[in-house]
Amino acid sequence: MIKEKFYTCRYDRAFKEVFMNENNKDILEKLLESILKVKIEEIKYLNLERNVDNVNVKRKHLDLNLKTNIGYIEVEVNTSTESYVKPRNFSYICDIYSHSTKKGESYNENTLVVQINISYGLKYKELIRKYMVQDEDKNKYINNLIIYEINMDKYMEIWYNKDEKEIEKNKYIMMLNLQPEELEDLSKKDRMVLKYMSEIERVNEEEEFREYMSAEEDNRKIENSIRDEYIGKGIEKGQKIVAKSLLKRGMDKNMVSDITKLEKKKIEEIAKDVVPDEYIEYMSAEEDNRKIENSIRDEYIGKGIEKGHKEGLIEGRKKGHKEGRIEGQKEASISIAKSLLKNNIDINIISESTGLSIKEIESLKK
Repeated sequence: MIKEKFYTCRYDRAFKEVFMNENNKDILEKLLESILKVKIEEIKYLNLERNVDNVNVKRKHLDLNLKTNIGYIEVEVNTSTESYVKPRNFSYICDIYSHSTKKGESYNENTLVVQINISYGLKYKELIRKYMVQDEDKNKYINNLIIYEINMDKYMEIWYNKDEKEIEKNKYIMMLNLQPEELEDLSKKDRMVLKYMSEIERVNEEEEFREYMSAEEDNRKIENSIRDEYIGKGIEKGQKIVAKSLLKRGMDKNMVSDITKLEKKKIEEIAKDVVPDEYIEYMSAEEDNRKIENSIRDEYIGKGIEKGHKEGLIEGRKKGHKEGRIEGQKEASISIAKSLLKNNIDINIISESTGLSIKEIESLKK
Protein backbone atom coordinates (compact mmCIF):
# COMPACT_ATOMS: atom_id res chain seq x y z
CA MET A 1 0.00 0.00 0.00
CA ILE A 2 1.33 3.45 -1.00
CA LYS A 3 1.69 5.76 1.98
CA GLU A 4 -0.19 9.04 1.56
CA LYS A 5 1.91 12.17 1.47
CA PHE A 6 2.03 14.08 4.74
CA TYR A 7 1.86 17.85 4.33
CA THR A 8 3.88 19.77 6.92
CA CYS A 9 3.66 23.53 7.50
CA ARG A 10 6.22 23.90 4.74
CA TYR A 11 3.05 24.30 2.67
CA ASP A 12 1.34 27.65 3.19
CA ARG A 13 -2.15 26.11 3.13
CA ALA A 14 -1.25 23.70 5.94
CA PHE A 15 0.37 26.58 7.84
CA LYS A 16 -2.82 28.64 7.59
CA GLU A 17 -5.04 25.72 8.59
CA VAL A 18 -3.08 25.28 11.81
CA PHE A 19 -2.20 28.84 12.80
CA MET A 20 -5.32 30.69 11.63
CA ASN A 21 -7.32 28.63 14.11
CA GLU A 22 -8.37 30.65 17.16
CA ASN A 23 -7.88 27.56 19.32
CA ASN A 24 -4.20 27.42 18.35
CA LYS A 25 -3.15 30.92 19.40
CA ASP A 26 -1.06 29.42 22.18
CA ILE A 27 1.04 27.47 19.62
CA LEU A 28 1.34 30.60 17.47
CA GLU A 29 2.55 32.59 20.48
CA LYS A 30 5.33 30.07 21.10
CA LEU A 31 6.40 30.17 17.47
CA LEU A 32 6.49 33.99 17.33
CA GLU A 33 8.33 34.24 20.65
CA SER A 34 10.93 31.72 19.45
CA ILE A 35 11.66 33.91 16.43
CA LEU A 36 11.29 37.44 17.85
CA LYS A 37 12.62 36.77 21.36
CA VAL A 38 9.84 38.87 22.94
CA LYS A 39 6.73 38.04 24.93
CA ILE A 40 3.54 37.83 22.85
CA GLU A 41 0.45 38.32 24.99
CA GLU A 42 -2.29 39.37 22.59
CA ILE A 43 -3.08 38.15 19.07
CA LYS A 44 -5.84 39.41 16.82
CA TYR A 45 -6.30 37.95 13.32
CA LEU A 46 -6.60 40.55 10.57
CA ASN A 47 -7.84 40.38 6.99
CA LEU A 48 -5.50 38.38 4.76
CA GLU A 49 -6.51 40.35 1.67
CA ARG A 50 -4.62 43.59 1.05
CA ASN A 51 -4.83 46.51 -1.41
CA VAL A 52 -8.57 46.07 -1.83
CA ASP A 53 -8.92 49.87 -1.77
CA ASN A 54 -7.01 50.26 -5.06
CA VAL A 55 -8.74 48.84 -8.14
CA ASN A 56 -5.49 49.05 -10.12
CA VAL A 57 -3.56 46.81 -7.73
CA LYS A 58 -3.95 43.03 -7.77
CA ARG A 59 -5.29 41.67 -4.49
CA LYS A 60 -2.69 40.08 -2.26
CA HIS A 61 -3.51 37.12 -0.03
CA LEU A 62 -1.19 37.03 2.96
CA ASP A 63 -0.35 33.82 4.79
CA LEU A 64 -0.88 35.33 8.24
CA ASN A 65 -1.71 38.90 9.28
CA LEU A 66 -1.78 39.75 12.99
CA LYS A 67 -2.15 42.59 15.44
CA THR A 68 -0.30 41.88 18.68
CA ASN A 69 0.80 43.62 21.85
CA ILE A 70 4.15 44.48 20.18
CA GLY A 71 2.65 45.71 16.89
CA TYR A 72 1.64 44.29 13.51
CA ILE A 73 3.11 40.96 12.41
CA GLU A 74 2.80 39.45 8.94
CA VAL A 75 4.03 35.92 8.21
CA GLU A 76 4.87 34.43 4.81
CA VAL A 77 5.84 30.82 4.02
CA ASN A 78 8.22 30.71 1.04
CA THR A 79 9.08 27.38 -0.57
CA SER A 80 10.58 29.08 -3.62
CA THR A 81 13.64 31.29 -4.08
CA GLU A 82 12.43 32.68 -7.42
CA SER A 83 13.40 36.30 -8.09
CA TYR A 84 9.83 37.54 -7.60
CA VAL A 85 9.52 36.29 -3.99
CA LYS A 86 11.36 39.05 -2.12
CA PRO A 87 9.86 41.97 -4.11
CA ARG A 88 6.40 40.45 -3.62
CA ASN A 89 6.88 40.01 0.13
CA PHE A 90 8.33 43.50 0.47
CA SER A 91 5.29 44.95 -1.31
CA TYR A 92 3.09 43.15 1.24
CA ILE A 93 4.86 44.61 4.26
CA CYS A 94 5.06 48.09 2.72
CA ASP A 95 1.30 48.02 2.21
CA ILE A 96 0.78 47.04 5.85
CA TYR A 97 3.26 49.70 6.97
CA SER A 98 1.51 52.44 5.00
CA HIS A 99 -1.84 51.56 6.61
CA SER A 100 -0.53 51.15 10.14
CA THR A 101 1.74 54.19 10.60
CA LYS A 102 -0.73 56.88 9.50
CA LYS A 103 -3.08 58.33 12.07
CA GLY A 104 -5.31 61.17 10.93
CA GLU A 105 -3.13 63.53 8.92
CA SER A 106 0.18 62.69 10.59
CA TYR A 107 2.75 59.90 10.28
CA ASN A 108 4.67 58.42 13.19
CA GLU A 109 6.90 55.51 14.19
CA ASN A 110 4.96 54.49 17.26
CA THR A 111 3.77 51.16 15.86
CA LEU A 112 6.16 48.31 15.14
CA VAL A 113 5.59 46.50 11.83
CA VAL A 114 7.24 43.08 11.42
CA GLN A 115 7.37 40.58 8.58
CA ILE A 116 8.50 37.02 9.22
CA ASN A 117 9.54 35.02 6.16
CA ILE A 118 9.70 31.28 6.85
CA SER A 119 11.85 30.38 3.86
CA TYR A 120 13.24 27.24 2.24
CA GLY A 121 16.07 26.95 -0.29
CA LEU A 122 18.19 29.85 1.01
CA LYS A 123 21.93 29.58 0.31
CA TYR A 124 23.45 31.43 3.27
CA LYS A 125 24.63 29.95 6.59
CA GLU A 126 22.80 32.10 9.19
CA LEU A 127 19.70 30.76 10.92
CA ILE A 128 17.96 34.12 10.87
CA ARG A 129 18.64 37.33 9.00
CA LYS A 130 17.18 40.56 10.28
CA TYR A 131 16.63 43.38 7.78
CA MET A 132 15.98 47.04 8.59
CA VAL A 133 15.85 50.28 6.62
CA GLN A 134 19.25 51.84 7.24
CA ASP A 135 22.31 53.26 5.48
CA GLU A 136 25.70 51.60 4.98
CA ASP A 137 26.85 52.83 8.40
CA LYS A 138 23.78 51.25 10.04
CA ASN A 139 22.08 54.57 10.71
CA LYS A 140 18.37 53.73 10.68
CA TYR A 141 16.07 55.64 8.36
CA ILE A 142 13.03 54.44 10.32
CA ASN A 143 12.90 52.42 13.54
CA ASN A 144 9.64 50.55 13.27
CA LEU A 145 9.97 48.26 10.22
CA ILE A 146 11.80 44.93 10.58
CA ILE A 147 11.92 41.87 8.33
CA TYR A 148 13.02 38.49 9.69
CA GLU A 149 14.10 35.78 7.24
CA ILE A 150 14.08 32.28 8.73
CA ASN A 151 16.50 29.86 7.05
CA MET A 152 14.52 26.64 7.51
CA ASP A 153 17.10 24.43 5.81
CA LYS A 154 19.70 25.43 8.42
CA TYR A 155 17.27 24.68 11.25
CA MET A 156 16.64 21.25 9.75
CA GLU A 157 20.41 20.63 9.68
CA ILE A 158 20.41 21.11 13.45
CA TRP A 159 17.59 18.58 13.74
CA TYR A 160 19.33 15.96 11.61
CA ASN A 161 22.65 16.53 13.41
CA LYS A 162 20.86 15.77 16.69
CA ASP A 163 22.21 18.80 18.52
CA GLU A 164 19.99 18.41 21.59
CA LYS A 165 20.78 21.80 23.07
CA GLU A 166 19.99 23.69 19.85
CA ILE A 167 16.94 21.53 19.18
CA GLU A 168 15.51 22.43 22.56
CA LYS A 169 16.15 26.12 21.92
CA ASN A 170 14.56 26.12 18.44
CA LYS A 171 11.98 23.30 18.57
CA TYR A 172 8.97 25.51 17.78
CA ILE A 173 10.56 26.56 14.51
CA MET A 174 11.80 23.08 13.57
CA MET A 175 8.44 21.42 14.21
CA LEU A 176 6.98 23.23 11.19
CA ASN A 177 8.74 20.83 8.82
CA LEU A 178 8.81 17.57 10.78
CA GLN A 179 7.06 14.35 9.82
CA PRO A 180 4.68 12.63 12.33
CA GLU A 181 7.28 10.15 13.63
CA GLU A 182 9.75 13.02 14.19
CA LEU A 183 7.10 15.12 15.91
CA GLU A 184 6.28 12.21 18.17
CA ASP A 185 9.85 12.14 19.49
CA LEU A 186 9.88 15.89 20.03
CA SER A 187 6.41 16.00 21.60
CA LYS A 188 7.41 13.67 24.46
CA LYS A 189 9.16 16.60 26.13
CA ASP A 190 6.78 19.42 25.22
CA ARG A 191 3.00 19.64 25.42
CA MET A 192 2.89 22.52 22.89
CA VAL A 193 4.67 20.39 20.30
CA LEU A 194 2.19 17.62 21.14
CA LYS A 195 -0.71 19.96 20.45
CA TYR A 196 0.87 21.09 17.19
CA MET A 197 1.38 17.46 16.13
CA SER A 198 -2.27 16.69 16.80
CA GLU A 199 -3.37 19.76 14.78
CA ILE A 200 -1.20 19.11 11.71
CA GLU A 201 -2.36 15.47 11.70
CA ARG A 202 -5.98 16.61 11.92
CA VAL A 203 -5.45 18.94 8.95
CA ASN A 204 -3.90 16.15 6.88
CA GLU A 205 -6.89 13.92 7.56
CA GLU A 206 -9.42 16.45 6.24
CA GLU A 207 -10.69 15.42 2.82
CA GLU A 208 -11.20 19.00 1.63
CA PHE A 209 -7.61 19.91 2.52
CA ARG A 210 -6.15 16.91 0.71
CA GLU A 211 -8.27 17.62 -2.39
CA TYR A 212 -7.04 21.20 -2.37
CA MET A 213 -3.39 20.18 -1.99
CA SER A 214 -3.71 17.54 -4.72
CA ALA A 215 -5.20 20.08 -7.14
CA GLU A 216 -2.57 22.67 -6.20
CA GLU A 217 0.26 20.21 -6.82
CA ASP A 218 -1.21 19.22 -10.18
CA ASN A 219 -1.38 22.89 -11.17
CA ARG A 220 2.18 23.43 -10.00
CA LYS A 221 3.41 20.48 -12.06
CA ILE A 222 1.60 21.80 -15.14
CA GLU A 223 3.04 25.30 -14.60
CA ASN A 224 6.54 23.89 -14.12
CA SER A 225 6.26 21.81 -17.30
CA ILE A 226 5.12 24.84 -19.30
CA ARG A 227 7.86 27.00 -17.78
CA ASP A 228 10.57 24.40 -18.46
CA GLU A 229 9.39 24.06 -22.07
CA TYR A 230 9.57 27.81 -22.67
CA ILE A 231 12.89 28.15 -20.85
CA GLY A 232 14.27 25.43 -23.12
CA LYS A 233 12.97 27.22 -26.20
CA GLY A 234 14.39 30.51 -24.94
CA ILE A 235 17.84 29.01 -24.39
CA GLU A 236 17.90 27.52 -27.88
CA LYS A 237 16.76 30.81 -29.40
CA GLY A 238 19.49 32.66 -27.52
CA GLN A 239 22.10 30.16 -28.71
CA LYS A 240 21.00 30.64 -32.31
CA ILE A 241 21.18 34.44 -32.02
CA VAL A 242 24.71 34.21 -30.62
CA ALA A 243 25.72 31.69 -33.31
CA LYS A 244 24.41 33.93 -36.07
CA SER A 245 26.26 36.93 -34.66
CA LEU A 246 29.55 35.01 -34.45
CA LEU A 247 29.17 33.62 -37.95
CA LYS A 248 28.57 37.13 -39.28
CA ARG A 249 31.91 38.11 -37.84
CA GLY A 250 33.59 35.33 -39.75
CA MET A 251 34.22 32.95 -36.85
CA ASP A 252 34.97 29.32 -37.68
CA LYS A 253 31.88 27.09 -37.55
CA ASN A 254 33.51 24.52 -35.28
CA MET A 255 34.43 27.24 -32.81
CA VAL A 256 30.86 28.63 -32.94
CA SER A 257 29.56 25.13 -32.17
CA ASP A 258 31.91 24.83 -29.16
CA ILE A 259 30.89 28.23 -27.81
CA THR A 260 27.10 27.91 -28.24
CA LYS A 261 26.87 24.14 -27.54
CA LEU A 262 24.76 23.77 -30.68
CA GLU A 263 25.32 20.76 -32.93
CA LYS A 264 27.46 21.29 -36.02
CA LYS A 265 24.44 20.45 -38.17
CA LYS A 266 22.45 23.35 -36.68
CA ILE A 267 25.40 25.68 -37.15
CA GLU A 268 25.51 24.68 -40.83
CA GLU A 269 21.79 25.46 -41.17
CA ILE A 270 22.20 28.86 -39.52
CA ALA A 271 25.23 29.63 -41.71
CA LYS A 272 23.14 29.26 -44.89
CA ASP A 273 21.24 32.45 -44.03
CA VAL A 274 24.25 34.40 -42.81
CA VAL A 275 25.95 37.04 -44.95
CA PRO A 276 29.05 38.65 -43.40
CA ASP A 277 27.98 42.13 -42.35
CA GLU A 278 29.70 45.50 -42.57
CA TYR A 279 31.80 44.59 -39.56
CA ILE A 280 33.92 42.23 -41.68
CA GLU A 281 34.35 44.84 -44.39
CA TYR A 282 35.21 47.46 -41.79
CA MET A 283 37.80 45.25 -40.09
CA SER A 284 39.32 44.33 -43.45
CA ALA A 285 39.60 48.01 -44.44
CA GLU A 286 40.97 48.89 -41.01
CA GLU A 287 43.69 46.25 -41.30
CA ASP A 288 44.61 47.49 -44.78
CA ASN A 289 44.91 51.05 -43.50
CA ARG A 290 47.03 49.90 -40.59
CA LYS A 291 49.38 48.02 -42.95
CA ILE A 292 49.68 51.09 -45.19
CA GLU A 293 50.41 53.33 -42.19
CA ASN A 294 53.01 50.87 -40.89
CA SER A 295 54.69 50.69 -44.33
CA ILE A 296 54.80 54.48 -44.67
CA ARG A 297 56.07 54.84 -41.15
CA ASP A 298 58.75 52.19 -41.58
CA GLU A 299 59.84 53.78 -44.87
CA TYR A 300 60.17 57.23 -43.39
CA ILE A 301 61.79 55.96 -40.22
CA GLY A 302 64.35 54.13 -42.37
CA LYS A 303 65.03 57.24 -44.43
CA GLY A 304 65.14 59.33 -41.31
CA ILE A 305 67.68 57.06 -39.66
CA GLU A 306 69.83 57.13 -42.82
CA LYS A 307 69.55 60.91 -43.00
CA GLY A 308 70.21 61.16 -39.29
CA HIS A 309 73.38 59.15 -39.64
CA LYS A 310 74.66 61.36 -42.48
CA GLU A 311 73.78 64.59 -40.72
CA GLY A 312 75.17 63.21 -37.52
CA LEU A 313 78.53 62.58 -39.16
CA ILE A 314 78.65 66.09 -40.59
CA GLU A 315 77.62 67.70 -37.33
CA GLY A 316 79.88 65.34 -35.45
CA ARG A 317 82.93 66.79 -37.09
CA LYS A 318 81.89 70.23 -35.83
CA LYS A 319 80.54 69.44 -32.40
CA GLY A 320 82.02 66.09 -31.60
CA HIS A 321 80.68 62.62 -32.24
CA LYS A 322 78.38 62.34 -29.22
CA GLU A 323 76.76 65.72 -29.52
CA GLY A 324 76.52 65.27 -33.28
CA ARG A 325 74.66 61.99 -32.96
CA ILE A 326 72.14 63.57 -30.56
CA GLU A 327 71.57 66.56 -32.79
CA GLY A 328 71.48 64.41 -35.91
CA GLN A 329 68.91 62.09 -34.40
CA LYS A 330 66.82 65.07 -33.36
CA GLU A 331 66.93 66.47 -36.88
CA ALA A 332 66.08 63.04 -38.25
CA SER A 333 63.11 62.75 -35.89
CA ILE A 334 61.82 66.14 -36.93
CA SER A 335 62.24 65.27 -40.61
CA ILE A 336 60.38 61.99 -40.14
CA ALA A 337 57.64 63.68 -38.14
CA LYS A 338 57.06 66.28 -40.84
CA SER A 339 56.78 63.60 -43.51
CA LEU A 340 54.39 61.53 -41.45
CA LEU A 341 52.23 64.58 -40.75
CA LYS A 342 51.97 65.24 -44.47
CA ASN A 343 50.61 61.72 -44.88
CA ASN A 344 48.02 62.27 -42.14
CA ILE A 345 49.51 59.67 -39.79
CA ASP A 346 48.05 59.73 -36.28
CA ILE A 347 50.00 62.07 -33.99
CA ASN A 348 50.32 59.41 -31.26
CA ILE A 349 51.92 56.97 -33.72
CA ILE A 350 54.35 59.72 -34.83
CA SER A 351 55.30 60.41 -31.21
CA GLU A 352 55.93 56.72 -30.52
CA SER A 353 57.97 56.34 -33.71
CA THR A 354 60.14 59.44 -33.45
CA GLY A 355 60.47 59.90 -29.70
CA LEU A 356 59.21 63.48 -30.05
CA SER A 357 56.65 64.78 -27.59
CA ILE A 358 53.10 65.55 -28.66
CA LYS A 359 53.80 69.21 -28.02
CA GLU A 360 56.86 69.16 -30.30
CA ILE A 361 54.89 67.46 -33.07
CA GLU A 362 52.05 69.93 -32.69
CA SER A 363 54.53 72.77 -33.19
CA LEU A 364 55.60 71.24 -36.55
CA LYS A 365 52.08 71.69 -37.89
CA LYS A 366 52.42 75.48 -37.79
